Amino acid sequence: MTDPANIIRISANQMKSEFFRILRKHGLTDNKAEKCAGIFMTNSLEGVYSHGVNRFHRFVSNIIDGLIKPAAEPTLINSSGALEQWNGNLGPGPLNALFATDRAMELGHEYGIGLVALADTNHWMRGGTYGWHAADKGFVFIGWTNTEANMPAWGAKDARLGNNPLVFAIPYGDKAIVLDFAMSLYSYGRMEAYKLGMKKLPFPGGYNIKGELTTDPGVILETRRTLPIGYWKGAGLSLVLDVLAAILTGGLSTHEITRRKAEYGLSQIFIAIILKSLRNYPGIEETISRIITDYSKSESADGKARIRYPGENILKIRSENERNGIPVNIGVWNKITAL
Repeated sequence: MTDPANIIRISANQMKSEFFRILRKHGLTDNKAEKCAGIFMTNSLEGVYSHGVNRFHRFVSNIIDGLIKPAAEPTLINSSGALEQWNGNLGPGPLNALFATDRAMELGHEYGIGLVALADTNHWMRGGTYGWHAADKGFVFIGWTNTEANMPAWGAKDARLGNNPLVFAIPYGDKAIVLDFAMSLYSYGRMEAYKLGMKKLPFPGGYNIKGELTTDPGVILETRRTLPIGYWKGAGLSLVLDVLAAILTGGLSTHEITRRKAEYGLSQIFIAIILKSLRNYPGIEETISRIITDYSKSESADGKARIRYPGENILKIRSENERNGIPVNIGVWNKITAL
């Protein structure tokens, strides 16, 4: 299929190199710029453009505006066995999240399970990044973040909840089962991507100004009336995740973040469980394989689409983008290269 006229293809190396150049110019050390550029590039390479290349300009703008502190490092606030509370000191969100994931795994090695509660941090971009990172090292990962208020409670009109992304990751052979999802049916990044591509959403994702469900992403972005997953269940889950994030970190809750001039100072949770510590570890791979084999026998409703488990398609997308280049909106790329 031919790419639309407004799409260009950028190699992974070129994209990472450009990100690195810009991040160094804006105060990140070589080591930090290398890691951060790698995260943004990998997100894009694996098809999560909304939290990769499409979000990079905003990330740099937040550094310029002082919301992200390039030199900041996480500091330990409290330690209680397998649970630790850290302050992110408004450092780069992806780097803080990578540190917290690694620290949770260190605790997991010691205790079987590790929990790092991170306050005063920034947007982690793609939560699945940290799930894949942990699963690759033999850990089950569970993590979530709160956000500013961008979703109404069920039955309400005004936004009081965050869409609070939640991640589950499970090692599976040389791959992983990774479920990464916001509490709104579509994340704001995904809706922005649909709007950028001038496409309608596949399913209604929120409400227009008249309170009617719509597939127009631009309208939903304006009203900020997103549709919670599972209706009242998604709204309830969002509330519980925010409560847990706030009390476990001692950091800000969604309503407190919303009072700020922009979305920063988030609260995030990182849990890592090492599978090798389990009595049934030798049989875990076979157990997962049986579950996935049965799941994959699901009969397609339209007789065409193959039923995939969460994260299964990532390696295929990665391979295609490595071969053909990462598709990028030319306006987005020009905006980045002008930084």
